[in-house]
Amino acid sequence: MAKRVLGKFRIRKGKVFEAPLENAFGRLVTPFEEFIHRQSSSGLLLITCAMIALFIANSPLQDAYKHLLHSPIALQAGDWRFSLSLHHWINDGLMAIFFFLVGLELKREFLVGELSELKQAVLPVFAAIGGMLVPALIYAALNGGTEAARGWGIPMATDIAFAVGCIALLGNRVPRSVVTFLVALAIVDDLGAILVIAIWYTDTVNTVALVASGLLVGILWLLKIAGVRRSPAYIFVGVLLWYELYVTGIHPTLAGVVTAMALPAKPKYDPVAFSTFVKDIIRSFDRSFRPGDKIIANDALRARVMALGNGVNLAQSPLQRMETRLHIPVAFIVMPIFALANAGIPIDSFTSSKAVLNPVTLGVIAGLVVGKLVGIVGATWVGWRLGLGRLPSGASFHHIVGVALLGGIGFTMSIFITELAFFDNEELLVQAKAGVLLASLIAGIGGFLILRQAPVCEDEDDESYPEEEVDQQRPGEY
Repeated sequence: MAKRVLGKFRIRKGKVFEAPLENAFGRLVTPFEEFIHRQSSSGLLLITCAMIALFIANSPLQDAYKHLLHSPIALQAGDWRFSLSLHHWINDGLMAIFFFLVGLELKREFLVGELSELKQAVLPVFAAIGGMLVPALIYAALNGGTEAARGWGIPMATDIAFAVGCIALLGNRVPRSVVTFLVALAIVDDLGAILVIAIWYTDTVNTVALVASGLLVGILWLLKIAGVRRSPAYIFVGVLLWYELYVTGIHPTLAGVVTAMALPAKPKYDPVAFSTFVKDIIRSFDRSFRPGDKIIANDALRARVMALGNGVNLAQSPLQRMETRLHIPVAFIVMPIFALANAGIPIDSFTSSKAVLNPVTLGVIAGLVVGKLVGIVGATWVGWRLGLGRLPSGASFHHIVGVALLGGIGFTMSIFITELAFFDNEELLVQAKAGVLLASLIAGIGGFLILRQAPVCEDEDDESYPEEEVDQQRPGEY
């Protein structure tokens, strides 16, 4: 075995202890690959949960299903009591975590990701704006002047988990640059949906609670200015903000976005400072080591290992750490529960012509399928022809058409906006949800087939694509 000198001691190369199956699960993957894997896996899980919800809603269990969703769950402390149905806890409470993650992704994308450079951001931003405006106009044209007009925001949204999941099924046939284009488009789309919810789906406002909400937002930014890097402090204030926004009348899930925007995006150490810190710790560790020592039995070694762990945390921004931690629980717990609670609708909403051929369902389907296609492709073409941005490397407009169709998969956010728009009208609620599910199915299949037939273009920039530049664009990195 190789030997090395440590102080005045000559010791053998240290052992690495591994469990029997550890190698099988220890393969290193890039954060971008991990992100794609999670999104595609989450998409498959969402489909499964939606199918389960549809089955339950059309089985003898439907009454128990509705009773469970409407069951009240209360928090109480002394005379204070706060009660919501399970359905509202899911849509207003659990989904605040989803919006928190969306806010983190938005902030990272604008700081260091695909939207951080103007030349890269122009076409995805153009595409997202076109993909929001045209669907809303199509829906409004079919439902303007009626009670259903309030649902104009439903076909504006894109579900990134489903869309990326469809692309992931195609493997290397789709250039990675096309995936990043879709992710950037969906991030801007999410921002648009957040603004729509905040501005147009808030009815009455409690002024006193609004002032309290403003004070809490000020506290969040004060924590940031004061250099507080512990995420729990922000989360605690964010929970209070969620409650005050609920009382205010503004949808409380927006507390997640506001809290995410306040979370620091800069680490304590830059790469040079971190490298120096690690080397100092390792030298100190080596000086404290004696042959035969074990870390568990040597306080000096254990202290230096703990210091190294703290340093690793400080080399990552709180935003980076929190985004990485939230991806799995949001993808595999929050969104599947949301699907189970909201995708259960009567099957006759799909099978009878009367159920489908109504302005609401048709407006949602036309908006998500036709509107997204025309809006995304048209806006991308305009931006490209004006020379404001460039197409993704290795991509053609064939790929953009496929991405535009996948943009019509609006499952999570579209159903969420449906719940806000038609919370007091069960018939319109069911019709709109039927439109979302049918449109998502059509758009998903159509986009997959279009991209499957797209020519596999050689990425001219592939060889010169700097690894460190890729790292800056990967979710979970900042």
